[in-house]
Amino acid sequence: MTGYKKTTEKNLMVFSGRAHPELAEEVAGILGTDLVPTSAYEFANSEIYVRYEESVRGCDAFVIQSHTAPINEWIMEHLIMVDALKRASAKRITVVMPFYGYARQDKKHRGREPISARLVADLFKTAGADRLICVDLHADQIQGYFDGPVDHLMALPILTDYVLQKYGGQPLCVVSPDAGRIKVAERWSAKLGGVPLAFIHKTRRTDRPNETVANRVVGEVEGKICVLTDDMIDTGGTIVKAAEALMADGAAGVTIAATHAILSDPAVDRLKNCSAVEVIVTNTLPIDPEREFDKLTVLSIAPLVARAIREVFEDGSVTSMFDGQA
Repeated sequence: MTGYKKTTEKNLMVFSGRAHPELAEEVAGILGTDLVPTSAYEFANSEIYVRYEESVRGCDAFVIQSHTAPINEWIMEHLIMVDALKRASAKRITVVMPFYGYARQDKKHRGREPISARLVADLFKTAGADRLICVDLHADQIQGYFDGPVDHLMALPILTDYVLQKYGGQPLCVVSPDAGRIKVAERWSAKLGGVPLAFIHKTRRTDRPNETVANRVVGEVEGKICVLTDDMIDTGGTIVKAAEALMADGAAGVTIAATHAILSDPAVDRLKNCSAVEVIVTNTLPIDPEREFDKLTVLSIAPLVARAIREVFEDGSVTSMFDGQA
């Protein structure tokens, strides 16, 4: 057959759901491309419809959607976008979820409970996803729930660079909000030059979500600027109680740092009125202007996500982005 030439050139295409288009646009801009034009809307009965306005055949597709409220709606749209790509003959589909919905339901605490984080992974696999890219999963074992590669990105370098730049000349202490996140606090300590560690001993009610009943500081925090770290801030109850406990133990000040700013009510009021001097988060989730406040600092996660997409597209190493710690 003369005149026929098969192309082997790879084609990177970036797609965005409607949950957080600003982040997707920033990522696409860093990658030097545009978001693929997409039609998406609801029918009268709230069913979601998605169609891409150009061919995606043979492409390396990256579908970005943050699982923010209303979380079930945006997860469903994400799944439908993946299904549409699969049926339109995309070569490889990578699901980019800066915030992984249902990540806190990663195990059974009591009988007759679901493991919803596993269900979410299964749904994306069934829809046609070949790979996942996530940022700061609530639990590391979620990487094993998906039957395929999972790139687990860490916002740690972005957050610690900011903390060092602003608070580096003062006596610091990294504080974990509970004993279970000590490992993450150790990474923080190493990035901040080996500063001391402390943690909050707490008891969480299994029958009431988002509620703790006791706080006690374990470690020496007196006279130090305490960097209180967590993966997410939802209603803010846990992190605010921890900040007050640190101040009561003689901390010179408290700075809260978290990757995911869920900020469900009444988080904004709690954070505005707590003793912390600053609340540092990333833009993995959209933050409405009415939820912004003077203490809040939002750092962009887009350069990290864009670099991971580039490494995946070029068959490079995502692990190398984190000095082999990912």
